[in-house]
This record gives sequence, structure tokens and C-alpha cells, in this order.
Amino acid sequence: MRYQNMFNKVSSSNHLAYIPFVIVGDPNEELSLQIIDQLVENGADGLELGLAFSDPVADGPVIQQAALRPLANHFSIKSGLSLIGKVRAKYPELPIGLLTYANLVFAQGIESFFNQCHEVGIDSVLVADCPVKESQLFAAKADACGVQLVFIAPPDASDDTLRQIAEHSKGYTYVLSRKGITGTEVAATQAKTDFLGKLKAFNSPPLVQGFGISEPKHVFDAANAGVDGIITGSAIVNLINQHYNSPQIMLEQIGDYVRSIAQAAHTDHANTA
Repeated sequence: MRYQNMFNKVSSSNHLAYIPFVIVGDPNEELSLQIIDQLVENGADGLELGLAFSDPVADGPVIQQAALRPLANHFSIKSGLSLIGKVRAKYPELPIGLLTYANLVFAQGIESFFNQCHEVGIDSVLVADCPVKESQLFAAKADACGVQLVFIAPPDASDDTLRQIAEHSKGYTYVLSRKGITGTEVAATQAKTDFLGKLKAFNSPPLVQGFGISEPKHVFDAANAGVDGIITGSAIVNLINQHYNSPQIMLEQIGDYVRSIAQAAHTDHANTA
């Protein structure tokens, strides 16, 4: 319901939903909460939060570097979920998604993991290394726990795979700007409209574009392509990597950056195309 409310709100003004990503517990719990406050206060419509993992195969060097700090601080999965519970208590209407990896789900036990997610108020879980064809591993237990599973739609997927993604993804569908891993080293390209059109024809939930989106121009390109929202991760995490030893500078720069992307997302794109 939180996702539906968010997409209804932004689409009524021809806006895109803006969903920034950070790793919880980075660089430490106190600053992580302050960073999340910066995201929300400067225009985030929802949050995509990650748990630090030693082998994040979908992530590029920027997010890999960030994941090392919570791991070095022994910031556990339990600590990460607890922190997200604090975010939920502060922002009861904000959609919160968790991006994680299958090993972390298995380590907790699948049912236990999704129960914990539900208890702390997480709306959706994206298991980055679980393709839709393996969704039966998690789908029933996630659904029973009231957690929506999100799947990634790569640009080179077959029609059959896109049909399955549209059928099984809940809350939204994560649309890749390009193949590869996260990071701003390779900029986003405008998603192919035929690719997006197929997902819509298959009745996909709202389309949110990520991977390589770091500038307002990328946001306008995404709007022109017809997506419903955008995710930025590496550009924000890079600011944390650069300035975590100077928290005030870090927070100010994150606030400035998020505000610039939020302003681009919250433009009446129908009248600027």
C-alpha cells in the first residue's frame, strides 16, 4: 500500500518517484541514521536500503568499499534490521525496500528473515542474486509474511523472462539502465522504450530505473523513456566514501546532491518533454 500511495502521488503531478539507496550502518549507526534523515528531508519519496555483504556481486567498487565499514564494525544483520525499524518508526508512511543477497536470507532461515523484515516495517525485499526463475525459493514465505518481492528486469531479457518478472515482482519492478554492476563510472543510458513497453504490456508493477543514474539529465532521460521512478545509489555512497571522516561536510554534500536529483524527479515532465 505504501508503494501504491507513493506512485499515485507522484504520477498525479507527472513526477517520478525518487528512491535513494545507502547501506545501513555505514559508516556507523549514528551517522547512518543522520544520512537517512538527509535523504528524506531533501526529497526522497522512498528508501532502498542495503545490508553490508562480503560478496555483493551486483555492486561496483564504490558500494563494495562502503560495505567494508559495517563489516569491520561487526554491524550484524540483526543490527541492520533494528536500525531500519528505527527509520520506520520515524517515517511511518515512507516505502522502505531492502536490497540484499540470497546468502544473507539463507543464513537467517528464509521464514525467519522475512518475518524479521515484516516486524521492522520493511515493505519490499530485492534479492539481487535471485533470478525470477528461482523465485519459488522465497515467494511463498515472503508473501505469507506480508513482504513484497521485487525483481530486476535486465535490458536483454527474453520476452518470456520479462513476462515472469512482470508477473512475480511486487511493489515495483527494478529496471536496469544497462547491463553490468552498479556505479557511476558507466553512465545510465535511456532505457529502450520497447523493453519498457513489453513490461507494461505484461502488467508489470511500476517501473523504477537504476544502475548508473547520477545526474539530473539521467532523470529526465528516464522520464522520457516512460519509467515511474528512479534509484540513485553509487553517487550518494561515493560521497560517504569521500567524507565519512568529516561528517558535517558529508551530510551537507549528501543533502545538496539528493535535493538536486529530487528536484529533477519532481518536475512536471509531461510539460518539459
